Amino acid sequence: MSMLRGFGRSRSRAHPSWTHQTLVSLPSRSSTPARELARRGVLALSLLVFIVALVYFDRGSYTDTHDGAVSFVDAIYYATVTITTTGYGDITPVTPQARILNAVLVTPMRILFLVLLVGTTLEVLANEGRRILRDSYWRNHMRNHVVVVGYGTKGRSAVDTLQSNGANPAQIVVIDPKPSAVVDANLRGFAAIEGDATRRDVLRRAEIIKAREVIITLDRDDSAILVTLTVRQLNPSAHVVVAVREDDNASLVRQSGANAVVTSSEAVGRLLGLSAVSPNLGTVIEDLLSSKEGLEVGERQVRPDEVGRAPDDVKGEAVIAVVRNKTLRRFYDPTVAKLETGDQVVVVRHAVAEVAGSEPQPPSRRRSGRSNW
Repeated sequence: MSMLRGFGRSRSRAHPSWTHQTLVSLPSRSSTPARELARRGVLALSLLVFIVALVYFDRGSYTDTHDGAVSFVDAIYYATVTITTTGYGDITPVTPQARILNAVLVTPMRILFLVLLVGTTLEVLANEGRRILRDSYWRNHMRNHVVVVGYGTKGRSAVDTLQSNGANPAQIVVIDPKPSAVVDANLRGFAAIEGDATRRDVLRRAEIIKAREVIITLDRDDSAILVTLTVRQLNPSAHVVVAVREDDNASLVRQSGANAVVTSSEAVGRLLGLSAVSPNLGTVIEDLLSSKEGLEVGERQVRPDEVGRAPDDVKGEAVIAVVRNKTLRRFYDPTVAKLETGDQVVVVRHAVAEVAGSEPQPPSRRRSGRSNW
């Protein structure tokens, strides 16, 4: 086995701390419940301190039924029983000034104090309970979904292609270590998990065991191999597609369990070479890779009226390959001279016509073996 490029580089990375190890971001909260309660508790304490200062500096306007004088401790006692609406009545304001201040300042602060400590506590607990219920519901119903590991440029393009081919956004789960990527995925309607996908607990939070498709688009080939190994161990039946930077690492990724491997540097280099040989070739290839305009490549089921016809006889689309018995054959292969029921055809079509016509068919998956194309 050849040496893996870049495998010796340091992989030390600070793992983000998790407040909820079992919850998926649907979407993520801006702060944890404990931090929110602590923040509002500080506000409530500030209100209490203000009332203590107000009473103590104006202590001559109050009387204590015990000894008539109001000390600093008495001010704390009065502020506490007043702001919590206990109100024993042993310390009372006696001057008009003190009574006006109590009516104008202390009473609104008493209401605000109760809202902060009682109302917001119930709100946070209710929101957290609702979040846990949503998470539980999501886990119970999430199956046959697509997990996208890495939400950078390649990951976003992969998700866009899935959506343009009819994928349901509710069936897409994103894993990325960057909080900004998680927020972006949530804004686009995807469930997202912040974390390192090389860790089993992160993959389990994405319900990887029940996933149908896994797309791995990481910046490092060593990380992609580790994720592929872990995914294949947790879910032997998932269809795994991996992007690698170096062609030398493609064989290692296949040995790790990937069903399909795309070499990004080689693909970009080939596109650059074609564009240098002929700008028109580069334009056509780029057009095929884009979606929603111009030309696009798609895969669909053979229609009943096409059974028995040759691939060249299909109207409105150019058939470039036929998938029969999970094997991909070129359009000129004599074994697919006539289309049969159950065949899948890979076609080049007009993207605008596809959008205006019937809904696009989701691409099928080859789960075993390599194609002969």
